[in-house]
Amino acid sequence: MGNTLHSAVPSVQLIVAENTWLEGKAIQQLEITAQLPDMVRVVGLPDLHPGRGYPVGAAFFSQSRFYPALIGNDIGCGMALWRTDLTLSKWSLDKLEKRLGSIDTPLDAEDLPDDIPEHFCYSPGTIGGGNHFAELQQLDEIYQPDILETWQLSKQQLLLLVHSGSRGMGQMILEQHVREHGHGGLVASSPQARNYFQQHQQALDYACFNRQLIAERMLKRWRVNGERLFDVSHNLLTQCTVDGTTGWLHRKGATPADEGPVIIPGSRGDYSYLVQPLSSESSLFSLAHGAGRKWMRGECKERLSGRYNAVQLSRTALGSRVICLDKQLIFQEAPEAYKPISGVMDAMLQAGLVKLIARLKPVLTYKTRGGNE
Repeated sequence: MGNTLHSAVPSVQLIVAENTWLEGKAIQQLEITAQLPDMVRVVGLPDLHPGRGYPVGAAFFSQSRFYPALIGNDIGCGMALWRTDLTLSKWSLDKLEKRLGSIDTPLDAEDLPDDIPEHFCYSPGTIGGGNHFAELQQLDEIYQPDILETWQLSKQQLLLLVHSGSRGMGQMILEQHVREHGHGGLVASSPQARNYFQQHQQALDYACFNRQLIAERMLKRWRVNGERLFDVSHNLLTQCTVDGTTGWLHRKGATPADEGPVIIPGSRGDYSYLVQPLSSESSLFSLAHGAGRKWMRGECKERLSGRYNAVQLSRTALGSRVICLDKQLIFQEAPEAYKPISGVMDAMLQAGLVKLIARLKPVLTYKTRGGNE
């Protein structure tokens, strides 16, 4: 049975099920973070894994002070889901891949709207590296057909999921903050905090806009129409009230549970789940943002190269295809490097945090055409 468990530190909670695997280092990072000044509560979600000093797959609630370093260097990283006119009955994977080509190069100024803000200039229309991707998905199992009917979705249509962030903009904001203030956080009423929050909002806006550029760019290549169903960020700071206390909610790799339906993706060779959040203070109004890493990036190629080559990793057990010509990245992002999404979903279902809408199967994933050795 799923539980919200306390760790050895009383203000730390873990959303887990019997089959949830959490690395000790990630729990340790969570417990250290819970001891920061003015930190009230922290929650580790079932995709929790170690990050650079701070854990990923977690939510943190503080009072009077907030911590930009907890949000990290990719402010606004999130996911947008689009309905498309594409159908597999009319398109083969070969045709889809060929027509798409490469979208690694930033869009030129003439391809952007004339009225966009000046700071929307960080590699516009590109996905970025790491775990970012754009993926065509197909409805595989439907649990709440009434919701899909309101969205005019059927199993014949393909959906487009775009996972990206604010590109170099978030990195610039974090670096500037750490240079000036270190990791000690900011008093929320200070001018420095107001300045950070303004920059943070600009990065959120740009990340959302960039996901739109990516989706429109891909749809244009395929010469089809599409419509965005939703866009949510999972690296962000918001003002929030928890247990009657007003403070600051930091999400680092955590999907908001208070903005309507969201998608929880697995690895590129696993299913994704469209879910209806059941907003809960027990999880700090947050859900897992994916499967969560199981292996560190530096160990993936050594673990897998004896079993697979890069070409083999571009085909998945679900019959989908992965476009990734970076020979390091394709090993780092192999399905085996991630936890099974089923375990993550079990924990959230048993904890009463979500209701399933549909299960989706990957069809074609784009990561990069850049062929680094």
